[in-house]
Amino acid sequence: MAGIYIHVPFCKHKCTYCDFTSFPDKLNFAESYMACLYKEIELRSKELKDYVFDTVYFGGGTPSLIDPKYIYGAMKQITRLLRLSKNPEVTIEMNPGTVSESKLKTYSSAGINRYSVGLQTAIDSQLENLNRIHTVREFMTCAALLKGKNFSADVMLGLKGQTKEDVKKTIELAAGVGAKHISMYALTPEDGTPIYTDYLNGELPDGDEVRELYDFGYALLKEKGYIRYEVSNFAKKGYESRHNLNYWKRGEYIGFGVSASSFMKGKRFTNTFDLDEYIKCVLSGFPPVIESETVEKEDAKFEFVMLALRTSEGITSTDYSAAFGSDWKEDFKTAYNKTSSYFEEEGDRTRIKEEYLYVQNQILTEFMNG
Repeated sequence: MAGIYIHVPFCKHKCTYCDFTSFPDKLNFAESYMACLYKEIELRSKELKDYVFDTVYFGGGTPSLIDPKYIYGAMKQITRLLRLSKNPEVTIEMNPGTVSESKLKTYSSAGINRYSVGLQTAIDSQLENLNRIHTVREFMTCAALLKGKNFSADVMLGLKGQTKEDVKKTIELAAGVGAKHISMYALTPEDGTPIYTDYLNGELPDGDEVRELYDFGYALLKEKGYIRYEVSNFAKKGYESRHNLNYWKRGEYIGFGVSASSFMKGKRFTNTFDLDEYIKCVLSGFPPVIESETVEKEDAKFEFVMLALRTSEGITSTDYSAAFGSDWKEDFKTAYNKTSSYFEEEGDRTRIKEEYLYVQNQILTEFMNG
């Protein structure tokens, strides 16, 4: 089983933290872009004929900003040219300020059965500081439209002036309106984004403060029945994101659209980040790939260990041996011996202890050198 990612790069305007490939001033390109995306699916369909895809994920940008008929068209093209599993998980990212009942009807008819909603915070002043286009009230309206559906809410930590009380309000709002899944992740101020200035000026919480917010949020989510299955992802039982789990299990996936990444048959490749170049390539009949590399065996081993240890399930010697024919504790003997106090063992399964999962990056750095 593999996954499909569709990149829709249009948005109303950039959030202050956004480092993704998105174009706030080019919505008039949506029709021609989506036509090219349909064409890219067709161009790649022959090489994908042996695959069965279990997930489809529309990300961005803001996929819910464009006319929903384009999302419907993409799904129609996928079902016409590619093989989906019997019950695929089909997700669309949505900004609460762009949702309507009629859009949801079209999404539903297209086969979308999971919605990822960008709440970020339940404090309007913080939303404004992030340059988000929605308010808390609009999130509540969106959640009311999604009542009874499978939807996830994003929660962001490390915002300017954010307190534990703010985090509590945000989690209680998301849980209270019925989110089956909550992603709670720390803001990463990237160089070149507007919020990076706040970071340089020391106006954002430091690492220790963010960890306190995370620990507080984790305890609250646990109390409310959300299971942490990956460091930043929490779900009611049975509502884990299959698409994201595929990434963490180092499964294969194909990406369509500008800047989309893929991992197929041991190769990693990325489409062009330039919108004009993407359109020109596809219209000329060429896949718009700008970067391609074969993942060497030693790199693949590290990826396998790193991704597995990000999850609450951890890594099993059986799975690693099946993939590489060796013992991961021997392959990474030095790193394992250095970090073993952070792990708990259960049979042939190793996982990072619950209290250390948030700082797993510091632990996994040791494995980069074997």
